[in-house]
Amino acid sequence: MVWAGPQREEHLADSVRIALSAAVADLPAPTPFLPTVQDQAAYDQWYRQTQNQLAHKLKDKNGLWKLPELSTPALQQAFLQTVWYESRRAALEPSLVMGLIEVESGFRKYAISSAGARGVMQVMPFWTRQLGTGDASALFQWQANMRFGCVILRHYLSIEQGDMHMALGRYNGSRGQLAYPQAVLAAKQRWQP
Repeated sequence: MVWAGPQREEHLADSVRIALSAAVADLPAPTPFLPTVQDQAAYDQWYRQTQNQLAHKLKDKNGLWKLPELSTPALQQAFLQTVWYESRRAALEPSLVMGLIEVESGFRKYAISSAGARGVMQVMPFWTRQLGTGDASALFQWQANMRFGCVILRHYLSIEQGDMHMALGRYNGSRGQLAYPQAVLAAKQRWQP
């Protein structure tokens, strides 16, 4: 099922554009920041559980990975570390980001919607012009795509004063309709530790 709605490029105030642009710039390595033993334990638990769920979801009946971009332990680790890092960086729950990725792209790194959205979080290319260098091909890189997607969702949560349904609708271009937010929130529940 394709969830991309008729998203449109909105005018951003210069202060908003500058703040969002700074949030997607200078992509550091996605190494989780785990300052305490409790943080490390929470990450380890999340990683093990999420990796197992991902394997269950994306392996065929012969035990082969359906997506080449997630077919090795190293690729899976890079993907999951990036989900954790970028979701935490944007003060979002990793399970929400996993749910959004599942609904938006089915975990396909090179997904392109009929509306032109790209990558795992289905980010519209106009965001790279608004906030980045204008290089829309960067949206096929996990970290750049998740950085943009998480920052955009955080921005929409701010605009919608924390209303997750409205923010998700805005993210998808279906603001005010329930099907998309409900699908993402149901997927989020499946990814919770």
